[in-house]
Amino acid sequence: MSAYTIIFAPIGQATRSEQVVERLENAIISGLLKSNEQLPNEADLARLMGVSPITVREALNTLRVKGLIDTRRGRNGGSFVCELPPDLLLNQHPLRQASSEFLADLGEFHSANFSHSVYLAAQRTTQYELSKIQELIEQFAQATEPDTRAQYDLRCLLTITSFAQSARLANQELMIQAEWAPLIAVLYQDDDFHFKMIEQYQQLLSSFIQANEDDALTQARKIISMLTDQMLRYKLSIQ
Repeated sequence: MSAYTIIFAPIGQATRSEQVVERLENAIISGLLKSNEQLPNEADLARLMGVSPITVREALNTLRVKGLIDTRRGRNGGSFVCELPPDLLLNQHPLRQASSEFLADLGEFHSANFSHSVYLAAQRTTQYELSKIQELIEQFAQATEPDTRAQYDLRCLLTITSFAQSARLANQELMIQAEWAPLIAVLYQDDDFHFKMIEQYQQLLSSFIQANEDDALTQARKIISMLTDQMLRYKLSIQ
């Protein structure tokens, strides 16, 4: 599961065009969608996000007016992410826009969902699934770019949640990550924080190997707490 799956996941029922705009705008500002990157075409976006082509067209028009994407004609044409000035990216970053109360509340909600998923996963994870977690952690450790590190972090969270064998918990994690993903990429500019997160995932894996659900629960809460606290520290640093 990649950050792109989260960015283009189905949209809820209310104000769909605005939700598409917000989802894509946050992905662009946070760097999950990079300068000059081509978006899926209108038909594919509509299918991926579970909305009508008209809704997608309205959202893309809004993003063009905001100067976030442009449309290129011709054989290799389509909608592309604009190259944005650094000061705009900093001023409009989702972490700057979000309140501290919102970040803390999102962290608590995420912790509740992920922690219970981990508690169940510790009882149900197979040897094969343990090897998949180990492989993901190793890939996370080898990542050098902030956005790649963030993508592996998101993949770890979602993969571990899926091992709880609850479709509802996995779907809820996916919905949370739609808000979470644009907030964390910038955190992984910090190499020391990246290293600490790898260590924490390794501790969680150790709890799984020992089938110790209580310790796994503690380690899961710490993972989300570390991410939330880092968000709040970063927000304070750019104010």
